[in-house]
Amino acid sequence: MTAPVVLGLRANWRQFSLLVVLNTFVGAMVGLERTVLPLLAEQEFGLTSKAAVLSFLIGFGVAKAFANLAAGGLSDRIGRKRILIAGWLVGVPVPFLIIYAPTWDWVLFANVLLGVNQGLCWSMTVVMKIDLVGAERRGLALGLNEFAGYFGVSLSALATGYVAAAYALRPQPFLPGVALVFLGLLLSVVLVRETTPYARREAEIATPARDGASARLSLREVVRVTTWRDRALFSASQAGMVNNLNDGVVWGLLPVFLLSAGLPVEQVGIVAATYPGVWGIAQLGTGALSDRWGRKWLIVGGMWVQAAGISLFVLGGDFTAWLAGSVLLGVGTALVYPTLLAAISDVAHPDWRASAVGVYRLWRDLGYAIAAVFAGLLADVYGVPFAIGAVAALTFLSGAIAAGVMYETLPARRVTR
Repeated sequence: MTAPVVLGLRANWRQFSLLVVLNTFVGAMVGLERTVLPLLAEQEFGLTSKAAVLSFLIGFGVAKAFANLAAGGLSDRIGRKRILIAGWLVGVPVPFLIIYAPTWDWVLFANVLLGVNQGLCWSMTVVMKIDLVGAERRGLALGLNEFAGYFGVSLSALATGYVAAAYALRPQPFLPGVALVFLGLLLSVVLVRETTPYARREAEIATPARDGASARLSLREVVRVTTWRDRALFSASQAGMVNNLNDGVVWGLLPVFLLSAGLPVEQVGIVAATYPGVWGIAQLGTGALSDRWGRKWLIVGGMWVQAAGISLFVLGGDFTAWLAGSVLLGVGTALVYPTLLAAISDVAHPDWRASAVGVYRLWRDLGYAIAAVFAGLLADVYGVPFAIGAVAALTFLSGAIAAGVMYETLPARRVTR
């Protein structure tokens, strides 16, 4: 006899907690690169062009973006757990490729695989938590998910900075990735349960405003609704794209910028780790806050706080100022990240919610590829400070668009507008 499907965080805390732990591993996988990889590009592979240094973000961003899209649609058809396991399997070669890479092309290929790993695994931890908790306390659930992922990014980035300073840029900083990927795969296979029945249960009890034809959308229709037809989903998608564009610039250019300014590698690691650390911890509060205050103005305010933090990287001239910029950027991103996902989940019907999350994450993670091209070219032509300043201005503009276009989605009373 199968156990009844009961929605809610309290009723499903064991599976929810397991998914939190798993997303810490997912985040730590990408955190392995945040301090070390840009330095590796310059010091071991001799890349001098900033566009070339950022080239790893193109493969990562595009692969992650389309993996997000595939994950959403496929998980609605074949289940969440299978996609989660597939993501871990794709991630297995990543640390080995970087450790043994004889040329930069190996690193680029490793980042394509890492993008697929992140797209499949992170998407599924998001969707599975949404499935388990139902409509109530969705912001809290997503705050916990993103806290786990980006706290993992921060710890990994901080640890690799110290390990690289104490030993070398390779192989030591990447050895923990071997343990992470195999442990994540093992836990996913043995302990994770399928959560699709929970989404079906929520669909059964959905309010009349969300019933009917809106529950049966093709992927093409979901793309259209999420990308431009619905004002809130459009606002969330463009804000997510700009958010990851600025994250890509901080990831790819900030370590090089700080090292050229005379900071030692361990202090570069501290600044690089502070941003995702603050981002991760603050999401414990911001996700729940969005359940009470609403989504729109947390998103708008978060984009503007991010812009202020990025500006400090250019305007500041010492470790303290750069650390303050990292803190502000972390706070701003914490206001935005779980709230954007909660807004998507507010509007999308449970029957096509995973697909909508996939489409949103497609646009969001294309921001990494855009960052590599946009900021890389600007940095080569006008210098790194100009490129960082331009991204700060773009981030402020994104917040202004959300302020003017987005409607409040909590509670969602209409599926499309």
